[in-house]
Amino acid sequence: MDRFTMMSTFVQVVKKASFTTAARSLSISRALVSRHITDLETNLGVRLLNRTTRSVSLTESGQSYFDFCLRVLNEIEAEESAISGRNQEAEGTLSVIVPKWIGTQDIADAVTSFCLEYPKITVSLTLGGMSQRTYDFIERGFDVALQTKDIPDSLVKVKKVASIRYVVVASPAFIAEHGPVTEPRALEKIPCVIQVGDPSWRFYHDGESVAVKVQAAFSSNAYLVLRKAALKALGVAMVPHSIVAEDLDTGRLIELMPQMLLPERPLYAVFAPGDSPPKKVRCFITFLTNWFRTTPMA
Repeated sequence: MDRFTMMSTFVQVVKKASFTTAARSLSISRALVSRHITDLETNLGVRLLNRTTRSVSLTESGQSYFDFCLRVLNEIEAEESAISGRNQEAEGTLSVIVPKWIGTQDIADAVTSFCLEYPKITVSLTLGGMSQRTYDFIERGFDVALQTKDIPDSLVKVKKVASIRYVVVASPAFIAEHGPVTEPRALEKIPCVIQVGDPSWRFYHDGESVAVKVQAAFSSNAYLVLRKAALKALGVAMVPHSIVAEDLDTGRLIELMPQMLLPERPLYAVFAPGDSPPKKVRCFITFLTNWFRTTPMA
């Protein structure tokens, strides 16, 4: 049996979590799908899938082989695309997914400007719905994902396109109740609203670094929610400057300790692996990098 065919079948079974659904997507019989997986496991000498009457799941060896298959199949597709010349023109549809909080701010300006410069590329921009799996956006049909977290996964390619400035803010009502915050250690004794999994905030001043374990009165995985929590005086928040810029201008929120420096965080463009990504992807990433170099994020 052709190894490439068996690998493709295996990937579809994992993605669909079903032999029957995989067979339907491949337009082959369920029996042939089962044979492909059995032959693959026999050739490798390991079990790749745990099968029950209701579910299909990966074994530890299966997860490693699935990652390998994705990498190989993506590289083959990229190479064939390069050879055929399909990616030599900056045209076609470009599907991009970004976090909701950032997509409504600076990214919207950058992407619409990109569309004006590359009229032959039709951009489909999706806000929100990001997955924790770093390569999930590829399986869902997106060309590029914009992420703010570090991505060690070797199954995708990553390019830093911008830096995001953060600020510490609170509402006037909160400050009236708890008093002014003039140094980082004060945060250890007052309520804070935090990003899930980020209980320690780091500050820099005069060449010195201070790490503070804050008191979490409320947490969320969405910065827009933390903004609302800060506006309702639930606590002090550390959030990207861009989503509270208007609140700072109007006085609804007040920046605390402006003399302290906060670490800027990167914005990454994430795309499928391969030596030769489509030209539309290359043009988009280059445009974003140049855009934010001349138009820093608010």
